[in-house]
Amino acid sequence: MLAGRAPPGAADCCRRFLAAGLRPLLCGLPPCWATARRAAGQWPSPGLRVPEAAEAERLVQQVQQVPRTGVLLRRFIACPQLAHTVQRCLQDGACPGPQPLLLECAPGPGILTRTLLNAGVRVVALESNSAFLPNLQSLENSLDGQLKVIYGDFFRLDPLVTGTVKPPAMCSDKLFETMGVAAVPWRADVPVKIFGILPQKKERNTLWRLLFALYECSSIYKYGRVELNIFVSEKEYKVLTAKPGEARAYQALTVLWQVGCEIQLLHKEPWSSFLTNLKNGGLAVPKSTWLPNDHLCLVRLTPQQNLFTGGLKPTNSATFIFMVKQCLAKPKSRLTDRLNSWSLDNGGKLLRELEIPKNAEARNLYPEDYRRLFEALQNSSMFTETWFHDEVLESISNINL
Repeated sequence: MLAGRAPPGAADCCRRFLAAGLRPLLCGLPPCWATARRAAGQWPSPGLRVPEAAEAERLVQQVQQVPRTGVLLRRFIACPQLAHTVQRCLQDGACPGPQPLLLECAPGPGILTRTLLNAGVRVVALESNSAFLPNLQSLENSLDGQLKVIYGDFFRLDPLVTGTVKPPAMCSDKLFETMGVAAVPWRADVPVKIFGILPQKKERNTLWRLLFALYECSSIYKYGRVELNIFVSEKEYKVLTAKPGEARAYQALTVLWQVGCEIQLLHKEPWSSFLTNLKNGGLAVPKSTWLPNDHLCLVRLTPQQNLFTGGLKPTNSATFIFMVKQCLAKPKSRLTDRLNSWSLDNGGKLLRELEIPKNAEARNLYPEDYRRLFEALQNSSMFTETWFHDEVLESISNINL
């Protein structure tokens, strides 16, 4: 027998041993290590092929082209490198232990979907264009529960309509039931992560709708502190993160999002990196006169655990929102003048107690100052006797979003 050669029959034993170890994988039944990873919310990589940008562009052109009237402009991630960057951003800073489900809104050609799956993320793909569904559903069927595909539109969630909700619009209750996500207490860990690119035409309106849902603990926030990871235009990012005194950028939207959420910039990407469904393949970059707008910004919005401690509660949050909007309707106006307009004769005394300068302008108050002012007003006996609450009830349904 030559040195280094296996004895007769050893090769057969090795083959039988390897076959026994590989059989669970070949039969679709994961071995114990894979089961443990799945239990921790970490799936083994399925090794999916990620199409190149040109292939994704051809798919989008075949599936959907925007006519002159009708279909809403959409942007897609078509570049594998950008998809990999977004995947790393979404998983960056993840705590040890089971990871929350990730809801991907409007995946389109599925470039990011495949990248997330290859990274071991459990994904729910929510797609509103039925033409993209066959490709996504074929991918779903090739996997063992790591991907779930749902026909629906996240940006038409919980529409204010009577009667039956027609797809792709849908109710958040139905969405979360289908995903298998149950409600958790507000101070619990994040129950689900959401990724999406805000529609350009509805960007500001969507931010306001999400803001109302956050403060009222309704829609997606009825299930806990849902984490949003969204691409917004650079000009809206500048508004969300503005500092007191910054002309044009510091707005009511700024104050309310900064009080409600921890805001983190994950990545900035030029508009040219995204694919659109425009017929001519144009970028359709929105114009901005006063604020920079050269990028789309991936922003993480994580609701504050202590949002509803103190005097602020979901039941009075509409009043808080209205108060901030009223104060910043005229940013240069003095806060004492605004308080006096609400029939508060002791406005100056209230500001002194809060250590806010008497001549302070509305645009110079920090977000937490507005929260402290609101809580002080809630404790004021005179405040409850004014017409302010009636004004809120009359105006909140027609508030200018």
